[in-house]
Amino acid sequence: MLNISQNEIPQDWAEDEFQALRSKNTNRSGRVLARWLMALSILFFICLFLPWQQNIPGKGKITALDPAHRPQQIQTAIAGRITHWKIREGQFVNKGDTILVLAEIKDDYFDPEILVRLDEQLSAKELSIQATERQMQAIRNQLQALNSGKEFSLNKAQNKIKQVAMKVRSDSADFEAEKIQFATAKAQFDRYKSLFDKGGLISLTDLEKRNLKLQETMAKRTSAENKFLVSKNESINARIELNSLQAEYGDKTFKAMSDLGAKEAYLADARSEYSKLRNKIANVEVRQNNHALLAPQSGYVVKALKMGIGETVKENEAVVTIMPEHGEKAVELYVRAMDVALIARGRKVRLQFDGWPVLQFSGWPKASVGTFGGVVQVIDYVASANGEYRILVIPDAGQEGWPGLLRMGSGANGWVMLNDVPIWYELWREINGFPPTITIEESESGKKQK
Repeated sequence: MLNISQNEIPQDWAEDEFQALRSKNTNRSGRVLARWLMALSILFFICLFLPWQQNIPGKGKITALDPAHRPQQIQTAIAGRITHWKIREGQFVNKGDTILVLAEIKDDYFDPEILVRLDEQLSAKELSIQATERQMQAIRNQLQALNSGKEFSLNKAQNKIKQVAMKVRSDSADFEAEKIQFATAKAQFDRYKSLFDKGGLISLTDLEKRNLKLQETMAKRTSAENKFLVSKNESINARIELNSLQAEYGDKTFKAMSDLGAKEAYLADARSEYSKLRNKIANVEVRQNNHALLAPQSGYVVKALKMGIGETVKENEAVVTIMPEHGEKAVELYVRAMDVALIARGRKVRLQFDGWPVLQFSGWPKASVGTFGGVVQVIDYVASANGEYRILVIPDAGQEGWPGLLRMGSGANGWVMLNDVPIWYELWREINGFPPTITIEESESGKKQK
């Protein structure tokens, strides 16, 4: 170096005291960092080709597979006032145990002897029905007697008509004969009178005898005519009597039939009232049995919805919630509508329950810790109110069982496991918002299982 400057540079200066001199030396840490970054890049590139199991996430809660084993609200069948509680919250009750006792609040059922009163009304109505049935039987017997009497009287009247008709014919023949006798007697009298008028060819005595004979035949003709007229009147009267009998028996028959119809109508009404009374008695008995609200099945009393003594409840109003003792647990998960077509019954599911620590790798279920296995059992055919579809997941029999301390209603997260794909494909699918892939064979088998 040219020694132009007047200032001399000492030979024993330290390079570490100057930044420029320190930076002129290459540090090994940079080379190490570069190697690490390169190794990580290579590792990341290799990981992009590792298998990743696609899945459909869902969120829900624990429930029971059988609807009968889910928490249920016990409702009262009648309106009433609470007089006594037989249970406490959290208590276990067996099927048929009394939960609470109600008292009546409707004035129709205030009478403590209402069943006795109704039984008395029922007995009185039954006696009334029996009396009406006896009256109807008497009317039927009366109708039968009227029919028999009508037949006898009509036959008698018809026989009388026939007898009178024969008498009319007989009297008519007698009347015709007397008319001939009278005509003969009159002709003889006229001849005798002519002989007497011509000069006394016959005696007056003979003429008077013929006149007497004429008068006798005239009297006989008149008598025969009168008898004939009387017979004709008797025939007319016999026919009138026959019509009168028919009208009389018809009136009696119609009156009896009218009475029978009235009794039948009354009997029908009485039987209807009898049936209503029996129905009312049965309803009162059932209502009195409903004064005690019973547990429909064994379980735990979760919550009393009505509190205190003397509080009134309405018909079909819930008063307490019961959690059934036994029931197969299931998890209801809600998944998006775009994913439900990819799910089929029998699909494996990984579940995470609230309160259980978990280390979850959704794409690598075997590497996850704290999750539990499940199987899709039910897929709803319609969407829920939130626009998502509900699926029911039951425990996987081939894997570890679910924790025994799980409670109904606890939260749960789930992942329905699908096909294996490379990680790069899954990243590309997520970035573009595409749905998971599924083979045609799996889709068709899923439809058949549904």
